[in-house]
Amino acid sequence: MKFKLMLSVLLLSISALAFGAAKEVNIAYVKAPFNLQNIVIKNNKLLENEFAKDGIKVNWYDITSGSKQTQGMAAGSLDMSAVMNTASILMANAAGNPIVIATGVAHPTEVFAIVGKPGENYKIEDRKGKTVVGPKGTVLHQTLVAALVSKGIKPEEVEFINMDIPKGLAALLAGKVDAALLAAGAVIKANENGAKTITTAKGLVEPNLVMTARKQFADENPELVERIVKVNREALQWIKDHPDEALEIGAKEHGITKEEAKMLADWSNFYDVLTEEDIKDLEKDQQFLKENGMLENPVDVTTLVLPGAMK
Repeated sequence: MKFKLMLSVLLLSISALAFGAAKEVNIAYVKAPFNLQNIVIKNNKLLENEFAKDGIKVNWYDITSGSKQTQGMAAGSLDMSAVMNTASILMANAAGNPIVIATGVAHPTEVFAIVGKPGENYKIEDRKGKTVVGPKGTVLHQTLVAALVSKGIKPEEVEFINMDIPKGLAALLAGKVDAALLAAGAVIKANENGAKTITTAKGLVEPNLVMTARKQFADENPELVERIVKVNREALQWIKDHPDEALEIGAKEHGITKEEAKMLADWSNFYDVLTEEDIKDLEKDQQFLKENGMLENPVDVTTLVLPGAMK
């Protein structure tokens, strides 16, 4: 009896050590462009409730920029990101900052758009020799290049200026630039102010937003990562089961109307399990980054996806 008790205690201790390496989780909160799963998780304290019995603290950090998220992971101050774009993941790994994909979030093909300055209906062909602003090395930049190439225009035939979305929107509405690369609420605001969408990413590139983890953290805390993925997927199911309530939460967080929230949700194409097609798209993303001088050391993209992300 005494031996069995000692064995039980030993097994419990081993289990605690296996899962007890992390007593807190530092995770990036990313509500933009319209990451409804993450908004619901944080608003409803789903992660806090999941880990309450384990005494694991959840620390949220409001970081939208993919580059800043990867910097946080490189420094070890950020363990996971609820949402990251694949370009940031690829560039981080190529630079020796190992980050892995834990699960899918969205394929927001219509969230990302090229928008012309107010007043006219422009076509991609009209952008030759014009000034376009937007964030470099992102799916938006990739959309611009793909749109130009589809019309036989070389990317260098457009004056591209690296600029974040808020500044790009302001410059567009002020008439200082010919077009801007915008996303989600910025597209809606531009349209409301007379600026018309030239094209979205749909049919040009396949944007992919995913949940990520610092590889060392994932290796040391596999069960913890699995539980976070479980909560993320449960949040997606809750959104499907409670669409009105979810949209109200998202609208409030973004300061938009429920109708606008529904539009963004419809554009987002939320999902969870990655497929082989997603792996192929990672290869395409990496090729784009390499061709545009933003990535020097290609990586094996299959090593960036945790097994649980595809089942």
